[in-house]
This record gives sequence, C-alpha cells and structure tokens, in this order.
Amino acid sequence: MKIKGAIFDMDGTLLDSMPFWENIGRIYLEQKGITPPENLDEILAAMNLSQSARYFKEVYSIPASEEEIIKEFLGLIESGYRYTLPLKPSVIPFLEGLYQNGVKMCVATATDHDLARAALERVGVMKYFDFILSCSQAEVGKDTPEFFLKVLELLQTPKEETMVFEDALHAIKSAKAVGLQVTAVYDKSAHRQQEQIKALADLYIYSFEDGMRLL
Repeated sequence: MKIKGAIFDMDGTLLDSMPFWENIGRIYLEQKGITPPENLDEILAAMNLSQSARYFKEVYSIPASEEEIIKEFLGLIESGYRYTLPLKPSVIPFLEGLYQNGVKMCVATATDHDLARAALERVGVMKYFDFILSCSQAEVGKDTPEFFLKVLELLQTPKEETMVFEDALHAIKSAKAVGLQVTAVYDKSAHRQQEQIKALADLYIYSFEDGMRLL
C-alpha cells in the first residue's frame, strides 16, 4: 500500500464498539432491574439521547428526571471508552506496519475527543497517531465532505496519496466526494449496506488481518 497518509475512523473500524452502542439501552435497563424487550435496539435506533431518556421515563416509569437519565447514559458511555471497549483483531500489527513505512496517521471520529483519546491510549495505539479530530471539533459531521477536508488540512499529506479506513457508508461517501481513497473495513453494524460499500470503496477488507496483505 503506497500511501503517505492514513485517516482512521474509530468506532467500528479500530474499536469493536458498535455492539456496545447497539446494546447500551439494554445495559441501562438491566442495571435498573428491568428486562428489556427483544426489539429495544430497533425502538431506540431512530431516537436521539433526549428522546431515549423520555422513552425510558414514560414506558418504564423510571423515577429519575430526563436530565438525570441522560447523565446516567453518558456515564455508561464514558465508562465504556475509558475501561472496556476493545480493539478489533490485528489492529496493532497493521498500524505498526504503516508506521514502519513512514505513513502519517490520524483518527477522525464522531466520538468526543477526550473519550476517543482515553480509549486509544488505554488500548496502546495512540502513539501511532499525530492527532484526533472529532466532529464536534470540526463543527461538521462525517456525512459532510467538508469534514474530511478539515482532516486533510491538519494531516498535510497529498489527497491522492491518503487512504481513509472507514466502516460506515455515509462517511465513505463523504471521503470519496473529496477525492480520497477509501479502504472499507467490515463491521456487522453496516452489514445491510455491505454491497453499496463494496461498490463505492477502492478496497474492502473483512479484518485488519486481511488488510496485512496490503502492506
């Protein structure tokens, strides 16, 4: 892989964190001694944090205020990133291979910057990255090509020699819109969009072990 720069998504790409996000509502209810319905993830999928808090309060008669429920949710999220969420397999040897080849690397994520840094430091890979840029710092989401232009401005590698590693279709579309190369990384959470992702990405890998052949 002859590139000078690499932009890595974090959730679902470097970190195996999507099962946590899909189950966080279930975890919350179980901590309250409530058995969640089988389709809870489908119910919450279209809700933001405030709507989820309102749903829990109204449907399960949780005595806390919506603000307190949100605070509890945020505590669960913070705990996950700081203490438990694991790397995907073979991430470290893959990053080491790029590092040994002199590739400049960064992380571009929708997750809060401090939580992203805490997670990446905990699992021992922060040393490979020049910086982390979060959507809140960039003031735009990854569904907007402008986000990747801001990442490139910081990374300072030629666009045509920079590879984005990403699992989500909307972010892949944005990266391709600005002329970046994309290696799509399989994650179960994006399985329904797999064929669209394969058609759009320059490369497609099922794991970083699979990606080692690209180095």
